[in-house]
Amino acid sequence: MDSVFPKLNRAHFLFLLYMIGSFSCIQSSESKPAALVEEQPLVLKYHNGPLLKGTFSINLIWYGYFTPAQHAIITDFIRSLSSPSASPSAASWWQTVQKYKSVRPGTTTVALGKQLLHSSYPLGKTLTSKQLVALASKGGQRNAISVVLTAKDVAVEGFCSSRCGTHGSALGAGSRFAYIWVGNSELQCPGQCAWPFHQPMYGPQTPPLVAPNGDVGVDGMVINLATLTAGTVTNPFNSGYFQGPATAPLEAVSACTGMFGKGAYPGYPGDLLVDKVTGASYNANGVNGRKYLLPAMWDPQTSACATLV
Repeated sequence: MDSVFPKLNRAHFLFLLYMIGSFSCIQSSESKPAALVEEQPLVLKYHNGPLLKGTFSINLIWYGYFTPAQHAIITDFIRSLSSPSASPSAASWWQTVQKYKSVRPGTTTVALGKQLLHSSYPLGKTLTSKQLVALASKGGQRNAISVVLTAKDVAVEGFCSSRCGTHGSALGAGSRFAYIWVGNSELQCPGQCAWPFHQPMYGPQTPPLVAPNGDVGVDGMVINLATLTAGTVTNPFNSGYFQGPATAPLEAVSACTGMFGKGAYPGYPGDLLVDKVTGASYNANGVNGRKYLLPAMWDPQTSACATLV
């Protein structure tokens, strides 16, 4: 099971602070390190297990109240992964996933599937991990990834204290199915789960970036969803690509925590594109004129974290 952790070496099991990396080493964007220690190549070992190859539906289970605009930000992002857009694009970001080879050849295409709405909070406003899996199981299991999205006023076991979202697998109707959960941190911990669109909870309080879709919480969810979708496809059952122990591995994107553009280092997301009208920072174009900020992904051909800009 994968999540976002505050420390680089624990980025999988509890997926918290995908963006902040190591707060003890945060630098101001005004002052870059004078010298950098030469880093060894990063290698995510392939553990000979299955990857998700083929065409998969991303089925969304919306839990709690989301506005129509928030729905559109997420659904447009998923559509953008398989739709051509102006360069740099979300679709080109997704192409790095195709470089992950397994015993079963092929590519991975994801498409927006069915959507389930639970806007009346049928299980209340506090959810356990077990309840997340139960919700995910309703989203469809065959050739699908079920994604549970919780609203800003929903508390989830471990949310903020140890994770912003997670991915894993569970036994369904005769086989295992993959699922993802991502929470909206707007009211609960935007400094942890929506950086760099909110000031970090710890470290120097550098100015946050302007969110490309005008929604700090949901733009942060997109980063987490991108991270976990890549992790799900390349390590769906804890036997794919990762570094470290299977209980807390570094995966395709969590291995590149906090990197969004060239020149990134802990506390500084890197050099990004800026919308001349809104002042928003982004690095990927999507469908319907969308702009997104997508995290770096480990490239198995170069053994390095690759950014779009």
